[in-house]
Amino acid sequence: MGLAVLTLGQQEQEVPASSTNTTISRQATSTHAAEQLYLQLRGAGLDASRVYKIREASFDRDQLHITLEDGVIAFTSDVSGRVTGAFFEGQGEVLVIPPNEGERASMTLFTKAAVLEEIFTTAYFRFNDDTFSDLQPSLRPPEDASEFVNKWSQAARNLAEWDALRLFMTFSCYLPSTDPSSHGCATAASDRFLHARVYGTKLGAFDVYFDSTAQEQIVVAQQKPEEGTNYYNVWTSFSAARSLAHTRIPEQLDEVTSRTYQVKAEIRPPTTVSAEARVQLDVTRGGVRALLFELSRYLKVSSVKMGSETLELIQNQALEGTALARRGNDILVVVFPRLLRTGEKIELDFTYGGDVLSEAGGGLLYVGARGTWYPNRGFAAADFDLQFRYPQDWTLLATGRRVDVAAEAATGPQQLQVSRWKSDHAIPVAGFNLGKYVKASAKAANAIVETYAAAGMERNFPKTTETVVLPEVPTAIPRNPKTVVVEHPPPSPARHAQSVADDAARALEFYSANFGDFPYGTLKLTQMPGELSQGWPGLIFLSSYAFLTPEEKSRLNLDRATALLDDYVTAHEVAHQWWGDLVFWRGYRDQWIFEGLASYCSLMMLERQDPVGFRMVLEKYRLELQKKNKSGAMLKDAGPVTAGFRLSSSEFPEGYEAISYGRGTWLFHMLRYLLKNGELADARSTERPTASAKAAEEPFLRALRRVRERYSGRSITTRELLAVFEEELPSSLRYEGKKSLEWFYSGWINGTAMPQLNSKNVKLLPKGRGLLITGIVVQKDAPKNLVTAIPLYGFTGKGDRLFLGMVFGDGAENSFRVTAPAGIKRVVLDPDQTLLTQVR
Repeated sequence: MGLAVLTLGQQEQEVPASSTNTTISRQATSTHAAEQLYLQLRGAGLDASRVYKIREASFDRDQLHITLEDGVIAFTSDVSGRVTGAFFEGQGEVLVIPPNEGERASMTLFTKAAVLEEIFTTAYFRFNDDTFSDLQPSLRPPEDASEFVNKWSQAARNLAEWDALRLFMTFSCYLPSTDPSSHGCATAASDRFLHARVYGTKLGAFDVYFDSTAQEQIVVAQQKPEEGTNYYNVWTSFSAARSLAHTRIPEQLDEVTSRTYQVKAEIRPPTTVSAEARVQLDVTRGGVRALLFELSRYLKVSSVKMGSETLELIQNQALEGTALARRGNDILVVVFPRLLRTGEKIELDFTYGGDVLSEAGGGLLYVGARGTWYPNRGFAAADFDLQFRYPQDWTLLATGRRVDVAAEAATGPQQLQVSRWKSDHAIPVAGFNLGKYVKASAKAANAIVETYAAAGMERNFPKTTETVVLPEVPTAIPRNPKTVVVEHPPPSPARHAQSVADDAARALEFYSANFGDFPYGTLKLTQMPGELSQGWPGLIFLSSYAFLTPEEKSRLNLDRATALLDDYVTAHEVAHQWWGDLVFWRGYRDQWIFEGLASYCSLMMLERQDPVGFRMVLEKYRLELQKKNKSGAMLKDAGPVTAGFRLSSSEFPEGYEAISYGRGTWLFHMLRYLLKNGELADARSTERPTASAKAAEEPFLRALRRVRERYSGRSITTRELLAVFEEELPSSLRYEGKKSLEWFYSGWINGTAMPQLNSKNVKLLPKGRGLLITGIVVQKDAPKNLVTAIPLYGFTGKGDRLFLGMVFGDGAENSFRVTAPAGIKRVVLDPDQTLLTQVR
């Protein structure tokens, strides 16, 4: 497991180490060696005996170069005999060269330059390697060491906290061990870490990271407040060059894999949860002493045991950035008494609790801050066995299949009921929801759909009013009509629960027919306060807004496209049962697949019922991508879909939603019609029906069903997804003769293009009994290497149209040459607007 989650979430605010919320279990051995190591790393100050003048020194980490041209540097005091940090004042320079066009564009967005080349006057460094020894040749005695230390000592201590946990993971394997044969660290040679907090002369303070254990080793980022929110803008993030490949831990191999979770929780509304979680793990890469877990910041762990042995625990409050703020989790470190061995199976018992629930009113509870309610190692499939004890007058729904258990009495006057839920197969996440619900149900093709809604809305649901004109009373003297403002009574979601169940059942049947059977026996939908919805395997938290009647929605004054999206939020969340829960993402660069695909699947349902509304929603997404921020940049330029959480920044606060959902939906629309039109082009060139025409099934749907079959219960990357679509790639879409969608990946998925398409110099020349049509495709406002497969149609004088074939736009201008029947009077590029182009 890489530690990018820690390095990407650093917080700029400098606070004394003593004021943190870090807690350390004191139930381990009497030496508390892990605790002492962590506290030393967190509080490492400057050592007055290690202050030097420094000239022409450097830190070089692949495409990251830091030069200390001239100044004074003080190193931190030893931690277990190792120097782990330094503070520099003088003149230095940092140089980072992003390796590709996408990362250079990201750097330009935040710094106005494609390459980071910044002069700095002060910098704080933290490292876990031999940097101190490597700098020795450049060090000279100082003039006044004590003055320098006095000046910068407090700043260094404040900054030391940020990387303490990351350094602890490195040095923990050198802690005293209960196994005399276990010495050193198996990953020491490949574990290199450097963090530089640089104060630039033009760009201000920013962070530069190199972490060999992370999925992407080089990161440059800056915290920037904007309208009350602290954004952590990631300027660039990328993997180091192949020259360092031999020094890195293989990205695909985590230290452990989670086999099963057994959780027993007691819930005391309105806020409290106490739980015991047993996690069974298989060690896949030995030689480590500590493991990271995530848990909601509102839950505190009182103990972690392995068998009868209590382990040392560090529960470190996550240092926030916009990415971690979404998740609301702390980082837990569990420290083992010895190095773990490859192939062994271990079992951990966590005891924890806290006020993690929020009470929204109307009989609705939810897990606050969207945090993880059980100790979690990440998005990886495992078996879950969940048992809950809670008051009799509440209804609890959880992931998995309900297993009957007998009711039992709790200590005290209140009677508790018990429910148990088991997953039938491995799932990536588990959740529960609690409320005072009314139940409605519907039958789908191969499953039961159950909807649970409260009688009332949450207390902060917006009130709706209406201005009513009173009827006139005949009088001798004319008067202005009287009006009154009428407040409508609050909606009752329970009254609309059956309609929601029916909508979900229709969506489930549609997806089952196209992607294969629903993967769980029952689909449960529960009301969730607020505007956000969230899908879990077999369980959906559905926004209160989804339970409004059409009349109640109309009072919110939504435009039609937004209203249509609101109507199809249930279908979107049901689609996640396949895309996101059954098949899930590998890393942050692949998460877009599941938001874009779930949105597009729901739109395919809309297309069958309301083609005009379908086009209207796509047009809404297109227009949103062309909105401009305060600097005049289009929202589309926030980054490609593969930038994931990085898309939401101080420059584009709504970037993630607009691009992951909006552009992501368009990319699947483009893929669908590329394959569809490509098959038509092949059929036209061979003058015989295609296999798809015979089977009456789109190649897009064939590919998605194949994705489901191959990746069920597994993660998938963007390139793996495209590889499946390539199997359906017709001859007419083989750019440069290759059966590959690399052109689509590099230009459209990993790019931000929204070109304007036009044609010029179009000529219709007689040829035999038909026509030879020639012309030039023009792509404006597009990257120079953008490749676009464009459907070409001919129109007769009577307005009839004929599909002529696919032409590739490659760069700014490209000529095309096609044959057509006589009678064609004009030629049009993409008349159905199946391509994500700018509005003309």
